[in-house]
Amino acid sequence: MSAPSTQRETTHGAASERLAIQFSDLAKQDHAARFGMWVFLASELLLFGALFALYVAYRIDYPQEFLAGVEHNALALGTTNTFLLIISSFTIAWSIHMLRKGRPRVTVQLLLVTMVLGVLFLVFKGIEYSDHFAHGIFPGQLYAFAELPTQGATMFFTLYYLMTGLHAIHMIIGLIIVGWLALRVWRGITTSRYHTDLEVGALYWHLVDSIWIFLWPLFYLTG
Repeated sequence: MSAPSTQRETTHGAASERLAIQFSDLAKQDHAARFGMWVFLASELLLFGALFALYVAYRIDYPQEFLAGVEHNALALGTTNTFLLIISSFTIAWSIHMLRKGRPRVTVQLLLVTMVLGVLFLVFKGIEYSDHFAHGIFPGQLYAFAELPTQGATMFFTLYYLMTGLHAIHMIIGLIIVGWLALRVWRGITTSRYHTDLEVGALYWHLVDSIWIFLWPLFYLTG
């Protein structure tokens, strides 16, 4: 009788370590975490939705300049980054599945692969930015691209830097989160029994990937 009792006490103790003081049980805590993340994701969608609407408004005003601007973006790099993020969405989703199967080592490996893909995305984006800078393509009043010296082109590339730059910031935050999650899995804090943090972190990563799916055609395919 002592062994089952000890096991129950251990399980209860592990659950208590994960339970915040403001919650009565783990189920309510997990529900609050997921609900809070969905509210946050909705606010992020509102932010980018407003930027997408701004893009559409200026594209209506400057259709030819926006077409020319798209032609000067690196389609190969933009498309490569799209595939990188699609693969990263798969790897982070698969990491959750592996953790549920009780394979934390594979979970950590998949999270590291996700991070590598995210870093490659930023590297390719940095290469594209560098090429634009070399040609005088800067945002706002710094714009000095002689080949497209129009107000419409200035607006296009200003929106390009604003929207892709904001996305890159979200990507950096996502990399920090995924690295933190990998460390928690490696230390045995996030386990097959308690992995809400991994699920919530994966939702954020999927948001970042989904936003790029909309940025990709706007800045690379609609020329």
